[in-house]
Amino acid sequence: MNRQYFFERNLLALSQKDPGLCSRLSGAETTRGNYRFLNARSGDPVPALTAPSGTAHPLHSLMDPRREGERIIAAALRVPDTSPRTDPPAARSTEGYLILLGLGGGYYAQAALEREDIHRLLVVDYNIHGIAELFASRDYVHIFQDPRFHLLVDPGPETLAGFILETYQPALYGGIRAIPLRARTELDPFNFGRAGEAVKDAIDRISGDYSVQAYFGTRWFSNIIRNLFQAEGPEPPLPPVRRAAVCAAGPSLDIQFPRLEETRESRFVIAADTALPALLHRGIKPDAVVSIDCQHISYYHFIAGLPRDIPLFMDLASPPLLASMTGNPRFFSGGHPLTRYIARYWRSFPGIDTSGVNVTYAALSLAEYLGAEEIDLYGADFSYPLGKTYARGTYIHPYFEARQTRLNPLEAQASAFLYRTTPLTKSEREDGSWYYVTPLLQRYRERLEAKARSLDALLTAVPGLGAPVSLPKRAPKRREALRLFAAGQAVTRSAGEFLGNYRQEIAALPRPGQNITNFLRERTKQESRILATLLPACAAVQRRRNELTAPEALEAARDYALKELDAVLKKAR
Repeated sequence: MNRQYFFERNLLALSQKDPGLCSRLSGAETTRGNYRFLNARSGDPVPALTAPSGTAHPLHSLMDPRREGERIIAAALRVPDTSPRTDPPAARSTEGYLILLGLGGGYYAQAALEREDIHRLLVVDYNIHGIAELFASRDYVHIFQDPRFHLLVDPGPETLAGFILETYQPALYGGIRAIPLRARTELDPFNFGRAGEAVKDAIDRISGDYSVQAYFGTRWFSNIIRNLFQAEGPEPPLPPVRRAAVCAAGPSLDIQFPRLEETRESRFVIAADTALPALLHRGIKPDAVVSIDCQHISYYHFIAGLPRDIPLFMDLASPPLLASMTGNPRFFSGGHPLTRYIARYWRSFPGIDTSGVNVTYAALSLAEYLGAEEIDLYGADFSYPLGKTYARGTYIHPYFEARQTRLNPLEAQASAFLYRTTPLTKSEREDGSWYYVTPLLQRYRERLEAKARSLDALLTAVPGLGAPVSLPKRAPKRREALRLFAAGQAVTRSAGEFLGNYRQEIAALPRPGQNITNFLRERTKQESRILATLLPACAAVQRRRNELTAPEALEAARDYALKELDAVLKKAR
C-alpha cells in the first residue's frame, strides 16, 4: 500500500491528541533509511533498525511479532491471582500505568491496549525521522485512537519525568512499570539510558509523595475544610524582603548562633517551627515562623510560647488549632489539589512550594516568595551530626524529659528516636567529624539542592556539622518586581457557602464503574477537578483497606469527604 497513505492516515489519527508532535512529524523525512521492513512468517511487517555498519536489526520476532508482543506483556505484568474463584486463575496486573521504551511495529503497545487492566500507556522513542519512517510503513491508527495511548518522541529527561509526574495517579492506576523493546533500546543506549533514569527519578518522587498521601490524605482534607473558617477574614499584605535568614533545627544551629546574632538586624529571620523554641531560648525573636506538618505533634513546637505578633505561616492543611495560637495567622497553599480548587473557586492564597516535603524547604520557598535576594541557611544538617538529632532548646528535649522513667530514661528515648529510621549510614567529614544520614534525610537534602539551582537568590549554607549541602555559586539577582504576601478577595460570601457548594459537587459525582479509565474519560472538566481534590484521601483509604479496587476506594473517599463536610457545616450553623 502507498507509504504516503499510511503516513497521512497515522498523522490524522494522532493529531486529535498531539497536534504538536504531528507538526514535527510533518516536517520530518521518511527516506533516510533508518529502517528496513521485513515480513514475518505470520505476514506482519517487522521494522529492522539499520546500524551505522549497514546491518539490519529486526525489532520483533520474524515468526509471529503479534504473539511475541502478547507474551512479553503478559509475562511482564503477570502476578498470581489469589482471589476466590472456581475457574482457572487468570493473569491480572497491579500495574495499570505502562511505559514502553521503543515503538517499533507497535506490537507491544497493541498487546498492552488489549488488556482492560492497563489504564494508561506511554510510549517513548527517539529520532523523529525514524518515527516518520515507521509511520509510513504500517497502520498504527487502532493504537493511536485509544484514549489511553500517548507517544513522546525525542523527550529530554525533564520532559519525560514531567509527563509522568503530571499523568500518573497511583490511587487510580495502581502500580507503574517500564518495559523496554530490547532490540531497540540496545541500539541507542545513551538516549534510552537517560530515559530509564528519568522514569526512575519520576517514580521515586511519586512514590515518596504517594506514601505521604497514603498516611495523611484524610487528615489533610479534614484540616483544610476546617481552616477555611479561620482563613476567611481580612489579611493585611506583608511587604517583600531583600535579605533573609532561614533557620532549621539541626544540631549545627547551636554553633551558628553567634553569626545569626551578629547579622540579625540586617536579616528577615524565618524560623522553621521546629527551630522556634531554640531561637526564643537564646533571645532571638524571628520575623516569621513556618509550619507545614498536618499532625498534632506540631503543637509541641509552640508549647514554649509564640509571640502573638510574629506571623505564623501555615499550610491550609495544618492543624486548625495552630491558627488560634497566634495573633497573626498567614495561610498559604502548599499544592494540595483541594487548596488549588479553593484558590480557583473561593479565595486565592499565596502558593508556597512545599514539594521538598520538609519545613526547611518550605521556609526557603517563603523567602523566595518574599523576594529575598540573599538567603543564609542555618541548622540545615539533613543528618544527625555526632549522633545528635536536634538543636538544644527544641521540643524533643522537654518531650523526652516529661516521659522519662527509671525503666525508660532520657538517654534510652533519645537513642530510640535516633535509630527509629533505618538504615543509618555513617559518613565522615573532611575535618574528621562524622554524622549519620538516612535515605529520607538524603532525599530532603537533594530536593533542597535541586531547588537552589533554580533560585535567583544567593543561597549560602552557614558552615555547620552535618552533611555538606551543595549549592551553586552565583551573584544575587536584583528583583525589580516583587510580590506582596496576601490572600485574594473571596469570590463567595463565606467559607460555609463555599463548602456547601463544594459538598453538592461531590454528592453529584456519578459512582465509578469497574473500568476506571472509561469513568475518568467521561467526566466533565469540573467533575475532574472535584475528583482531583479527593485523590489524596483515596490514597489514605487504600492504605487502610488495601483489598479495595480503585473505584471502590474512590467511592469510600467520597463517602468520607461528605461525612466530614456534613460535620463541619453542621457545627458552623
